Amino acid sequence: MSRTIPIYPQSAPVALPDNPAATLAAPPPLSLYIHFPWCVRKCPYCDFNSHALRDEGIPEAAYIDALLQDLQAALPQVWGRRVISIFIGGGTPSLISVAGLERLLDAVRSLLPLAPDAEITLEANPGTVEAGKFAGFRAAGVTRVSLGIQSFDDAQLVRLGRIHDSREARAAIELAARHFETWNIDLMYALPEQTLAQAQADLRSALAFAPPHLSCYHLTLEPNTLFYRAPPPLPDVDSAADMQDMIEAELAAAGYLHYETSAFAKPGQRCRHNLNYWSFGDYLGIGAGAHGKLTSHEGVRREMRHKHPQAYLDAARSGNFVQDAQWVAASELPFEFMMNALRLLDGVPAAQLELSCGVPLASITKPLQIARARGLLDTDTTRLRPSEQGRHFLNDLLEIFLERD
Repeated sequence: MSRTIPIYPQSAPVALPDNPAATLAAPPPLSLYIHFPWCVRKCPYCDFNSHALRDEGIPEAAYIDALLQDLQAALPQVWGRRVISIFIGGGTPSLISVAGLERLLDAVRSLLPLAPDAEITLEANPGTVEAGKFAGFRAAGVTRVSLGIQSFDDAQLVRLGRIHDSREARAAIELAARHFETWNIDLMYALPEQTLAQAQADLRSALAFAPPHLSCYHLTLEPNTLFYRAPPPLPDVDSAADMQDMIEAELAAAGYLHYETSAFAKPGQRCRHNLNYWSFGDYLGIGAGAHGKLTSHEGVRREMRHKHPQAYLDAARSGNFVQDAQWVAASELPFEFMMNALRLLDGVPAAQLELSCGVPLASITKPLQIARARGLLDTDTTRLRPSEQGRHFLNDLLEIFLERD
């Protein structure tokens, strides 16, 4: 049986102004990202900006000083804007002391207006947490923790270079459930020599705790990692796809909403910080290697802080923490928007393109027509949403929005 291909009338795209962001009635919602770059040990699969601890330990006080100086220097870019979420990522932010986190968050509150219900997430490694520390983090204002569990299989945890074992993973989850209203478990699948049954056992171990939120990531070999230089034996493509199908089916049966490529949540428990990223909201990034995206009447600006922790600390002397900054060209905004929004399984309202970056929907008429004709984009013209096929071939869908006439 053949599939009917919808036919769309051809129309010329609308020309973009030089700076579409200048037409916005108001900037997008604003989040704050704070990067903590140290780990006990660098994992062989990790390509994040993280650095193993040395004998001298973490220069915590100096680093917090630099973070706050960085934030103060950036204030003119976000003056008067309310922050809807804070995410403290790494690295391993749970290495920070309770007193250090209190100092940091108290200062952030004094410098930036936070929404009354602001979501404040801290990433935690199960090997670095204890009851007193989690209680202190909660008292300091953290509302949500994200636990880097990755697996409940001790042999896999060793292969992944994790510093915790399955017993510590379970203990950390129990502490998170005790101290926080909402929390996330990070799991990985398609691990070295992993079978479908082993991936299912990991998932069911996580589900036994009824987490409000689960992030399930396919292990990939990223450049500049130990695994990339010396690849471990991984499951083949079909086996990995079977694992993904199993995860989606079991989580749906357990009442989880699959709302983003790798994210699953109980009703009302979606991560607001990450949703702001995927909806093309703004975020100020402070800390070593932190990225930011800020919208103003001048346009959309992307920034990156000095990457190495020592270079970032040294920047405190000059007050110039930004290593690289560039304005996003008007012609690039549609692709940047789609690259984020199409990770959401339910997509976004079609009007969101213009609301978020000032780009008229009519300016991308041709790629929209092509994507729908190829069955990669939902035919509902009121939403920008990937079809089932588009979800599985997201790169193919995104490439359409890179094409030039």
